[in-house]
Amino acid sequence: ALLLAVLLWAPWWALHGAPLTELSGDQDFQLFLQRNLEFTRKIRGDVAALQRLVCDTLQLCKEEELLLVRQDLEVAQAPLEQCHKRTFQAETCFSQIRAGLRVYHGSLATIRALLPGHAGLVDTLQLDMANLSSNIQQQMEDLGLATVTYPTENQDPVPTFSSQFHHQVGGFFILANFQRFLETAYRALRHLASL
Repeated sequence: ALLLAVLLWAPWWALHGAPLTELSGDQDFQLFLQRNLEFTRKIRGDVAALQRLVCDTLQLCKEEELLLVRQDLEVAQAPLEQCHKRTFQAETCFSQIRAGLRVYHGSLATIRALLPGHAGLVDTLQLDMANLSSNIQQQMEDLGLATVTYPTENQDPVPTFSSQFHHQVGGFFILANFQRFLETAYRALRHLASL
């Protein structure tokens, strides 16, 4: 666990010299960051609640026990490398966060099918994700940063699985990947707030 913590923290040491002075003193930008740090924290909590439901309902709780099955699944892991590169730029990081939110938004249909009794939580989570993405896009436009708007009709396809068990394990990994993605996005927003 200590090694994992060190590996997850290591890329952030490189960010302390990131050149973002044009954003650091902007009160509106700081307010945006604080608001969306809270929003991201809420989304992380909702994903954790879904992970607990998958554990309690489907008895899928430990990632290391499922790694062999994972090799047979095509579960997307949205990249966020632009949010912890030495040449960190808010524009590319925000664009990757928005693209990742879009990927996971579509993938949550898998979770809705697995936990039909908790569709309301999935719907709330998807709405919060859409709002966070919209907040980021609005802030990028306010800052004059280049934005990319993804057409809603070309949503990424929902993952398909060959068996019910693969569907369940796929749902487990969608949530695990999404939680890691959110932790990285949260650290990126927190880093910007500390500049």
